[in-house]
Amino acid sequence: MQQTMTGVEPRTRSWLPVINALYYVVLAVAVLGFGYYLYRNLDLITLYLPFLLQAAGTTIGITVVSMVLAMIFGFIGALGRLSRFAPSRAIATVYVEVVRGTPILVQLLLWYFGIGQLLSKLGFDPYNLAFNFMTIFQSNSLVPIIFSAFFYGIIGLSFNYGAYLTEVFRAGIESVNKGQTEAALSLGMNSRQTMRHIVLPQAIRITIPPFTNYFITLVQDSALLSVLGVTELEQTIGSFAYPLLNPNQKLFVFILGAMIYFAICYPISLLARLLEGRFARAYQITGDKADMLTTDMLTSDMLGKQVVSFSEDEGNNK
Repeated sequence: MQQTMTGVEPRTRSWLPVINALYYVVLAVAVLGFGYYLYRNLDLITLYLPFLLQAAGTTIGITVVSMVLAMIFGFIGALGRLSRFAPSRAIATVYVEVVRGTPILVQLLLWYFGIGQLLSKLGFDPYNLAFNFMTIFQSNSLVPIIFSAFFYGIIGLSFNYGAYLTEVFRAGIESVNKGQTEAALSLGMNSRQTMRHIVLPQAIRITIPPFTNYFITLVQDSALLSVLGVTELEQTIGSFAYPLLNPNQKLFVFILGAMIYFAICYPISLLARLLEGRFARAYQITGDKADMLTTDMLTSDMLGKQVVSFSEDEGNNK
């Protein structure tokens, strides 16, 4: 039986190199074809790209500010969901369920035309506040006319994504072993120190992948602010593409806009992978050190027990 098994030689997959070569050939042809397609529309790139890049800067600014505020909403919501105080838990639960159960477009319209108009009647006008503030620095011309749309649009996006990040942060915090919290408390740390030095560093590592997904989705959902009149990337793309009569040129403008969106989102994915890898290596090194420390403690404990047993045996013999 052993001779039969050893006599059979593994079959070589001679078709794998052919498939690999074919893949690279197709990839090279696709890249060259797409490069030629861009070259054929070089005049459109020269004409529209500066304006699209300017609008992309607006999109990036909206995304960053909205995500920072969403992180604040999400962290407060996660603490509310984990709170032992029942009203805080109930408010956080209602916030998460209501926001996640309604369309984001409806929420944006509600913030701008509902809450915005109500606050305006009460005397709160974001545009006037920003205009008066920038007047101090003699730069009020920098405040756009549609600043109120920016303001309520960013609040609406951050409030919506804060509900999703609430569950992300809650899951990350609850995934940390409760034994580590108990050990930190037994060492004399209070709840705030335990959360800051023990729980959050490990929770951050766990929440990086879903956080990155929501960050990328927020870049794309910032296009919804166009319904409020905000001139961001999507609205700029449409304002250039829709008046064109040539369908090929219209398609190319949309493709050019999609490339800019990809250029914004892909580096975020690469950064997330880098951070995730570094956190994983740091966690592995920390875990190895902890295992070594535990082994040393167990070894010393066992030696101490042996010494005690030897001393007791000697005492009994005497």
